[in-house]
Amino acid sequence: MTTHGNTFSGKRVVSIDALRGFDMFWIIGGGALFLSVFSWLDNPVFRTLAAQLEHSPWTGFTFEDLIFPLFLFIMGASMPFSLTKRLERGDSRTQLYLHIVKRACILYFLGLVYYGLLDFNFGAQRFAGVLPRIAFCYLFTGLIVMTAGIRGQAVWTAMILIVYWLVLKLVPVPGYGAGVFTPDGNLGVYIDQNFLPGRHWTYGDYKLADATGIIGTFPAVASTLLGVLSGHWLRTDKPDRNKVIGLAAAGVASIVLSFVWSINLPINKFLWTSSYVLLAGGLSLLLLALFYWIIDVRGYRSWAFPFIVIGLNPITIYVASQLFDFGSLAGVFVHGFIDYLGAFKPVFREMSVLAVKWLFLYFLFRRKLFFRA
Repeated sequence: MTTHGNTFSGKRVVSIDALRGFDMFWIIGGGALFLSVFSWLDNPVFRTLAAQLEHSPWTGFTFEDLIFPLFLFIMGASMPFSLTKRLERGDSRTQLYLHIVKRACILYFLGLVYYGLLDFNFGAQRFAGVLPRIAFCYLFTGLIVMTAGIRGQAVWTAMILIVYWLVLKLVPVPGYGAGVFTPDGNLGVYIDQNFLPGRHWTYGDYKLADATGIIGTFPAVASTLLGVLSGHWLRTDKPDRNKVIGLAAAGVASIVLSFVWSINLPINKFLWTSSYVLLAGGLSLLLLALFYWIIDVRGYRSWAFPFIVIGLNPITIYVASQLFDFGSLAGVFVHGFIDYLGAFKPVFREMSVLAVKWLFLYFLFRRKLFFRA
């Protein structure tokens, strides 16, 4: 935990913090809150909206499928404002390499704790997962940023996506052959079943392998690199209007390319296919363009304050939500009347839990305590 000065001072791109907080909002309770609202208001329109807050059953894309790659994209967008900026001012490369490795190790360790390390039941320990994937993406992306220029980073992004596509299409899976994208016959499932130890978190009804397994980490690095490239674009001295147009144009181009590519390579979150990377990356670019225009260019920040509070401590609330029962704490304040709310009770319960989590983060914000692994 480290302390920082005024979050809104200097040239900090506040929209990155706000977009990170918007993303985390859905993870820490926003999704559950809206699902409860849609259930309470039950009708065909809200049932359709509720489906967007669930992962695709296999191939396809929903709003929920955007949440994780958006986080990686934002993590990448922050790197030019941290690693690249420190390189430019002459900071020790050795110290920066150590920083990258240390942060990745801490994130991975927190992931192990999140998935039960302190239970000391290593047979049931999960070694993949959200935080482990974030750790590896930060490590590999950080090393690429340290060793390649902007053009080289773009080449790395394209190369990862193309090579991954060729691997999925051409490497045969025993008993199934090459280019199989069924839940039980794809290359990712085969590798996880044979090489990933511990407990696997299954994807939907498919109890085959881990949803954040081994080979999907590599295209996830490309998701992060797309964010890095957008961060470099924001650091240029181009007019703000051009920056917004550039982000939006890149987003539209990425989405179009993803649909073209999906003719040959399905959009699939489980496999984190290259077409999925481009679709999620394109939507992330459009969201960043929107947030940057509203917050940093037009100066409308007050509406985003709740998201900024979340976005400054994303890992803190993610881990804390697993280790502490915020629901019980919320119950202390609402147990006396919540049972009288009838059908609105589930909605109010989710509102209460989310409010307690936000107030916890607001306390850290007021104390200027922000977790920096």
